Amino acid sequence: MLGGTVSGFLAGLLGIGGGMILVPLMILIFGHLGFNQNVLMHMAIATGMASVLFTTSSAVMAHQKYGNINWRLVSALSPGLVLGALIGGSKFFDVINGAWLSLGFAIFIIYSSSQMIFNKAPHAARALPGAFGLFAFGVLTGVIASLLGAGGAFITVPFMIWCNIKPHSAMANSSGLGFPIAASSTLGYIYGGWGNLSLPEYSLGYVYVPALLCIVITSVLVAPLGAKVVSNIEVPKLKRIFGFTLLFVALFMLNESRKAFGF
Repeated sequence: MLGGTVSGFLAGLLGIGGGMILVPLMILIFGHLGFNQNVLMHMAIATGMASVLFTTSSAVMAHQKYGNINWRLVSALSPGLVLGALIGGSKFFDVINGAWLSLGFAIFIIYSSSQMIFNKAPHAARALPGAFGLFAFGVLTGVIASLLGAGGAFITVPFMIWCNIKPHSAMANSSGLGFPIAASSTLGYIYGGWGNLSLPEYSLGYVYVPALLCIVITSVLVAPLGAKVVSNIEVPKLKRIFGFTLLFVALFMLNESRKAFGF
């Protein structure tokens, strides 16, 4: 429930669906509970992504009140995101080694955090790509996000800022984009893990239902608060908050990857 509180606030504030914060936390908790190491990383990712369904819904409703979401852009990116998330969240996710998942998670987050921390300004003439470019970007983002258990903000926010979308709007848009990613990925996680005998009781595929319920009880209540706070933060400060949040998570995941590889 504490993890849900933190992830819910950050979902409203930065557009992070919660997976980035919850995956490291659930790795620790699931390890303490003695869950099978062969499925532990997959369960942490799947449960974190399932929580995004509820958290982003709450954040989107709050952002809509402030008029920060560009629904035309969200609609253009969503078909590719759904397709990519279905691909990454199903049997493809099932066969990927947990150590490589941890490493991939960390690498992508480090890249995203560096862009935010150093406040790199995009070229003034740069704009969003056309329909095909947005669809292709959506597919790639959906695959990566579903494999890593994140709502995609660590890719979509830097991309939108790189295309000269204002940071406040980019982070609000990422909340709207988190829902189709989470919905498609969660269906894939349930299908991919169905019947796996290594999973503990009360699992729905790779989604561990007791943890999911504890998370969403608090996350949906706190997300609107983060959306309210973000409107009052200056752009450079907002980007650095986003960047350092990602960097902290990346360092944790690098250590998890090191341990999984046996170094």
